[in-house]
Amino acid sequence: MGAPADGLAPVTAGARRVARLLALNRNTAAAAGAMSLMALGEQLWRRFLPKYLEALGAPVVAIGLYGSTSDLLDGVYQYPGGWLSDRLGRRRALLLFVAAAALGYAVIALAESWPVVLLGLGGAMAWSSMASPSLFAVIGDALPRERRALGFAVQSIMRRIPIAVAPTIGGLLIAAHGVIPGIRLGLGTAIVAATIAFAGLRVMRLAAPAPSAETDFREVWRTLPAPLRRLLLSDIFIRACEGMVDVFLVLYALDVVGIGAPRFGLLVAAQMTTAILCYLPISHLADRRRRKPFVIATFLAFAAFPFAVVSSHSFAGLLAAFVVGGLRELGEPARKALIVDLVRPEVRGRGIGLYYLIRSLAITPAATLGGLLWGLSPSLPFVLAGLLGLSGTAIFALTVEEKHAGRG
Repeated sequence: MGAPADGLAPVTAGARRVARLLALNRNTAAAAGAMSLMALGEQLWRRFLPKYLEALGAPVVAIGLYGSTSDLLDGVYQYPGGWLSDRLGRRRALLLFVAAAALGYAVIALAESWPVVLLGLGGAMAWSSMASPSLFAVIGDALPRERRALGFAVQSIMRRIPIAVAPTIGGLLIAAHGVIPGIRLGLGTAIVAATIAFAGLRVMRLAAPAPSAETDFREVWRTLPAPLRRLLLSDIFIRACEGMVDVFLVLYALDVVGIGAPRFGLLVAAQMTTAILCYLPISHLADRRRRKPFVIATFLAFAAFPFAVVSSHSFAGLLAAFVVGGLRELGEPARKALIVDLVRPEVRGRGIGLYYLIRSLAITPAATLGGLLWGLSPSLPFVLAGLLGLSGTAIFALTVEEKHAGRG
């Protein structure tokens, strides 16, 4: 029996129905599997990297610099990642990004001083940043408009299931072996996971994107419609809210509230479980009804999360706060689908890359500012972050018309 026309493997009819229900075919399944493996490896150590830097002698301002460096690389890598995706094709680009990430993991694992860790980020973030436009484009290329929010939801679930488990394992490794050896064990596992992901991505089969006349930033920017630009502005405020406190969450939980590393892993697990439970039902609604209310809901959760964290003084309080953090994913599939819907197919990789380039560059100072505010009082960056999140929510609600954020 030959493979079905939709690219699904020749399996039982029931399995094919499940695959169609979840918007899975050869290409989306390979991309989702790679996301899951890479997330599993990366989350064993990534959440604890500020403690790794601290153990290697980094001052708190340098930890803030790490957060800003991450945001800077996340932005700078986006457009080249999209360009490579359009130029090389989705499969070849993703294989390149996995290999570069594995090299970066090795550099971080071998680092004897904290500046070397920042150098290793140059390779490690090739997957999490450069691959992003390609993974968006796979959904846009492989699925029709009315299935894209569901496609993003499945990708997100496959990525977040290991995120719900891996930080707890990473925390146990640190508790058993110490900060530096425990994180290095996590990095070694991440290299193994990247090797398996590389093999899995080789099964992808997507036609090369059609050639486009747009060759530079300005020409690609002109192809982005006004509603997408307004979404970008609101998104900048929301991600500045996130970036200002993200690298300090582990420090607030361990150093201010006083919980241990394994319990912090449980908090991340609760956050990811909350997100996973939201994805499928909300994405089905977003594909069939209006998308704008779900995007507003997720932006409100982004604003509420730092307020909830800074109001916590116990593990139970942090647990409730991290559930709020999980609700930040309510409208993420709808937001991502809206971006893909609004970008022209022939510049899909570059358009998405430019969107995220601008967003990440705009929020680059947020973590460093958070570090400076932390030096005055650990609560200050969380309060300011919440106010930025409320501002971003208002911008989206008031400027993006319903017809541009409506039915998928």
